[in-house]
Amino acid sequence: MDELLARWPEWAPLALGLLLAVLVLALLRRPTVPPELLAALAALRDQQAMQGGRLDQIGRDQQVQAMAISAQETALADRLAAQQLALGAAVDTLNERLNAKLSSSAEATLESLGKVGERLAVIDRAQETITALADQVTGLTNLLGNKQARGAFGEAQLEALVRDMLAPSDYAFQVTLGNGNRVDCLLRLADPPGPIGVDSKFPLEGFRRLRAAEDDAQRLVAARQFRADVLKHVRDVGVKYIVPNETADSALLFVPSEAIYALLHAEFEDVVEEAFRLRVWIVSPTTMMAILNTMLAVMRDVRMRKEARTIQAHVGKLAGDVSRLSERVSNLKRHFEQAEKDIEQIDISATSASRRAAQIVAVEFDDPPTLPKAE
Repeated sequence: MDELLARWPEWAPLALGLLLAVLVLALLRRPTVPPELLAALAALRDQQAMQGGRLDQIGRDQQVQAMAISAQETALADRLAAQQLALGAAVDTLNERLNAKLSSSAEATLESLGKVGERLAVIDRAQETITALADQVTGLTNLLGNKQARGAFGEAQLEALVRDMLAPSDYAFQVTLGNGNRVDCLLRLADPPGPIGVDSKFPLEGFRRLRAAEDDAQRLVAARQFRADVLKHVRDVGVKYIVPNETADSALLFVPSEAIYALLHAEFEDVVEEAFRLRVWIVSPTTMMAILNTMLAVMRDVRMRKEARTIQAHVGKLAGDVSRLSERVSNLKRHFEQAEKDIEQIDISATSASRRAAQIVAVEFDDPPTLPKAE
């Protein structure tokens, strides 16, 4: 139907012409033509002329419209081509940015993976360290659980402190005293106060039970037992390692734990006071270092006093050397002064000789010679 409407300008004149021919034939067959029919035919011809003009106008309008549509299609095609070019350029730019972004993201990912690998390696090493530390803690727990091994641990810690602080001649380990008891360490101080014995076998069973107590009743029992064990050990140290006329009138009880040392001073003041009364000084690793530093200063002072006479003798000899040096410097100074005087006399003689030589050069030989006067 749309196609028939579109082709109407082509077949519309033909249809009107056929209709007009049919009417003319119909009129020719009749003997006379009525005026009304002639008027209708004239009106029909006028209408056909008008229709033809309209059809021509429609054709021209369709041509103009076709040209406009063609121009619009051309502009639309150009616009579509420009948009396609712009879209292609945008797509290329987007692809470049996307590729650059993907490349940078890949590099960042690889770098992150490398850092993650390094951190995993660090974590692995830390895990190995933690495992080794756990083994060491287990070994230390086993060590502290055995009484003899625990005593050896305390002795080893004490020996390390003493060896680091003092000279080998200032201490000795496992020394048998005159009463037959063997002390773990003997600090050889001069009189007074004299050698001081150090014990390192501190009872830790009561402390472990005190730490493991789950209620107040168990803690009270453990604290009572701990107090009794420490008091007994303090009394034993006072009896065994304080020997009149052989050692100092005091001894040291080495506690290889700062926590136990703090607990004694915080909750067992009666034990500390009893140790003071018996002149048994309870020391921790930190306080032991302070005591050893003090002893080192004392020992140096004793050595300085022992060497005072030797130092005085050397100072006397040094004073004699200085006196002889001063005398020799004075003699050398006198020699320099005499040499200076001799140089001055030599300079005077040289000046006189030069003057007389000039006078001799200036003498005229026609004149009788004149002898120079003696100086």
